[in-house]
Amino acid sequence: MDSEDYNPTTPNFRTRAAKKIAKIFPEVVTDGKIDFESLQESLSPDLEKSDYNEKFEFTWRGKKDAKKIADAPSKDTTLIPDKNNSKFWNNTKNIYIEGDNLEVLKLLQNGYGNKVDLIYLDPPYNTGKDFIYHDDFHNGYNEYLQQTGQKNDNGEFTSTNHETNGRFHTDWLNMMYPRLKLARKLLSEKGVIFVNISDTEAFNLKKVMDEIFGENNFVSDIIWNSTKSVTNTAIISGSTTHTLTYFKDNDYFVKNRTDFRIPDSDKGFSNPDNDPRGPWKADPFQTGGERPNQLYDIVNPNTGKVYKPNPGSCWKNDKNKFDELMSDNRIVFGKNGLSGPQRKRFLFEAKERGKVVKTLWDDVDTTTNGTARVKELFGSTVFSNPKPVKLLERIIQLGTDRDSIVVDFFSGSATTAEAVFNVNAKDYGNRKFILVQLPENLDVALDNSNSNTRQIIKNAIQYLDDNNQSHELGAIGRERIRLAGEDILSRNDYKDLDIGFKTFKLSKTTINQWDENPEHFEEQLKLIRNPFTDASTNNQRALEIAIKSGISLDINPEINDDIYHYVSEDKEVFIILGEYDMSLIGKLNSKRKKKNAKVVLREMDDGSEIKFNLIELLKQSPELNDHFSLEWI
Repeated sequence: MDSEDYNPTTPNFRTRAAKKIAKIFPEVVTDGKIDFESLQESLSPDLEKSDYNEKFEFTWRGKKDAKKIADAPSKDTTLIPDKNNSKFWNNTKNIYIEGDNLEVLKLLQNGYGNKVDLIYLDPPYNTGKDFIYHDDFHNGYNEYLQQTGQKNDNGEFTSTNHETNGRFHTDWLNMMYPRLKLARKLLSEKGVIFVNISDTEAFNLKKVMDEIFGENNFVSDIIWNSTKSVTNTAIISGSTTHTLTYFKDNDYFVKNRTDFRIPDSDKGFSNPDNDPRGPWKADPFQTGGERPNQLYDIVNPNTGKVYKPNPGSCWKNDKNKFDELMSDNRIVFGKNGLSGPQRKRFLFEAKERGKVVKTLWDDVDTTTNGTARVKELFGSTVFSNPKPVKLLERIIQLGTDRDSIVVDFFSGSATTAEAVFNVNAKDYGNRKFILVQLPENLDVALDNSNSNTRQIIKNAIQYLDDNNQSHELGAIGRERIRLAGEDILSRNDYKDLDIGFKTFKLSKTTINQWDENPEHFEEQLKLIRNPFTDASTNNQRALEIAIKSGISLDINPEINDDIYHYVSEDKEVFIILGEYDMSLIGKLNSKRKKKNAKVVLREMDDGSEIKFNLIELLKQSPELNDHFSLEWI
């Protein structure tokens, strides 16, 4: 036997076969793996194209695993309340979460799935530096650099060209893919997502979002004029940022076009004839194209002059409609009555209908304005290149109504929160935000910073020291929300404006997880009577059960004798963490507010008889059985 084929263990036929195939057909090896469609083509060169499928697809190494990560449930994490770092805990509906956004997005699925109207993202723009976001399915970036010889064993770069490595794009795509897939599940029927991104990944991101959201749901690549300054050392000075925009369901907006508009301004509206309907603006009465029933003569009643549409054009309405408009005092002939026909558009109509936006946004603030606003609030620059509030205001006006939920899971400078406050203050709205920020220690960030960001981080640390707060990016983000909220409230008459926020932190689960290793079986049996970790509290345990039962984070429970009662718009959950007896169902029925309430009970020592009797009680009482469903933990 050939020594190359000999192996004392069971052979790995897939590995051995792949090596032989790669040796014979090197052209079918892509990124270290066999491309089986290419192999089929190589083995059957005479096949007609109809005999095999050629398809357009965008793929990269790790994509399959990125999909798996998005679909994997979150069992090992939960959210822990942080009331000390919150504002108006008992009354606010706004949420601020510190933790890896991938895990947080999974925890939000039950409570917020199909309920979010707007997601705004300003993700890392991929400058080739190491990612903070590293998921379990691929090696760390530093390990990759060492494996490819771009770093030595001491962690020192062996080349200044490390940004061109083979995983420059794949790292970023593997980070974004599962998060975008989970984000889509949060969006409501009228949901919309906006993503700011630079040229480096804009076109890769477009392909990924086409796949996740559907090409037919692509709205636009809005080009934002993000900077007015010129970089003289650049070959071409960048001045724009992409904003990829997708609907959850394009059909909804085809039927409800006016839902995707920004408020029209009152600029240009006046009331020179004291029309009782209020200020108006004169719009052209001509439109492109020639329609026979809209080609007629219009006589100016003041001058007798006859007007015809220009060649290749026609009037906007037919003759009968024109006569109606004339009778309704909606047709004017210029400011002095001596010109051609125009149609009145009243301000109240413009406000109701809204204004269509264009793909070029050169009329909103730039990052310079964003930095100036931060400096106004803090007294110094504590964030690097924060987005301007006006940009986020426009996005919120486009993608929400007065009661929408807005999500931003790359929160950073928390501009989104301030923009929500501002828009609510303008239209007396009740929009709520959920912001997610990865915990980042500013001392560590300072050590790894370059000359451009070092002073900014120092400013943030100094501010936190002055206010006796920890050196965390989340701490400075929460301060932005607090300062902005108080400032906006002081300048507006909407005194019911919700400027508070509840803070939660991603933490290990409070529920002991079953270990399938047979060696740990005896230890695992203890979980039957002790399902919770020793370090957790009943409040934390109840919250985890509530989150995973679909209760939203803004709901405060009623707590009585270790009974936690959560009621949201569409769910009701009772969580029983103490002792109970057969009288429990009667107690709960007196507190019940919805038809079908979920009851989660902790297993009691020697409680099997009570458990059996409670189940039988529901079976024998159709009314109670219709009101409650029981689960044990």
